[in-house]
Amino acid sequence: MAGPDLTLDEARQRTNLAFISSGAEFAFGDAAALPLPVAQLKALNADSPGVEAVHNGGLTAEVLCLIHAGRRWAIKRARTECRVRNPDGQTSFLNELQRHAELTGLGLPGVVAPVFGSLRDGLVVSPWIAGRPPGVLDERQARTLLEAGCALIEHGFFEWDYSAGNLLDDGERVWLYDFGYCYRFDPLTQFNSAGDGHNRPQYHLAERIESRHLFGALLDAGSDGDALSHFLGFKRLAAQAYEGLAERLACRGATGRVIGHYRGLAVRWRHELVHAPGRLYLADAWRAHRSDLEDDLRGRSCTPRTLRRAQWLQQALREHGHTLRSCGALAQQDAALDDAALLHQLREQQLEAERHQL
Repeated sequence: MAGPDLTLDEARQRTNLAFISSGAEFAFGDAAALPLPVAQLKALNADSPGVEAVHNGGLTAEVLCLIHAGRRWAIKRARTECRVRNPDGQTSFLNELQRHAELTGLGLPGVVAPVFGSLRDGLVVSPWIAGRPPGVLDERQARTLLEAGCALIEHGFFEWDYSAGNLLDDGERVWLYDFGYCYRFDPLTQFNSAGDGHNRPQYHLAERIESRHLFGALLDAGSDGDALSHFLGFKRLAAQAYEGLAERLACRGATGRVIGHYRGLAVRWRHELVHAPGRLYLADAWRAHRSDLEDDLRGRSCTPRTLRRAQWLQQALREHGHTLRSCGALAQQDAALDDAALLHQLREQQLEAERHQL
């Protein structure tokens, strides 16, 4: 526990906000390995020699593709103000630097390794990965993303944001390159980095991928049948990944509660994949869309997809309200409302999301 009165989240936020307020520097890597001096990298723009592209859709930073001496580089530059307007957003660039510094040298699969980062200069510089964000995950993409996520967990890193903008598929595997919302925890005794590490078990690797990426992409899948097929394929791979993760953590002395957490999820998924696949899809889709809608509203960082999630939730409640309640998909605060009241709340949240479009 982070302290008698602080959650892990609150302790981390307090520490990082104080660090930023102090004006201290946080840096890693070797400036001598950079393609250009720091001052020149900070001054680059779309018209600068060697700048091939500028990607400025990120909420925390913009990324420039720089060609220098025949090699491509990703020059990530922090925004003056993060567009996610909460403490996690305010500290996300510092947090990313901290994680990259800790990940350096581990050589984890699918984790980008920058050569330099600086809080004061607002820079993270990495070799460029020629790829594109994945859409609906195919088997190769899902398997490599789960592999990367499990490796992070085993080393004490819990990644919260598997949204498409933080992922790159190079044709062989999916890469993670943004760690602004990746936090430390103890994988042998804790489930994740939320609360006290034990009291938010609903947040785990597969759930994070589903909430931040998969179910959003499935909104574009074309038909409910296609969406269901993609989801079931991912869930089979997730069950397999959790079985392996539990075994490896057990060998390292993880508590029975942690081992049981992963094994229990895998057992339940395998049962429902055979006996109630449609019910499993409905319940997990509800949880994913509900979670992501609330995340976007908290950060006031909504997009057209946020609106589509709100619309999906309303339609699902109208058409499948009884099933959602009977399978326990609704969180406690939602389950306490009748369908009419919950529909009203969802409509109000959709209106709020319209006001906070980026």
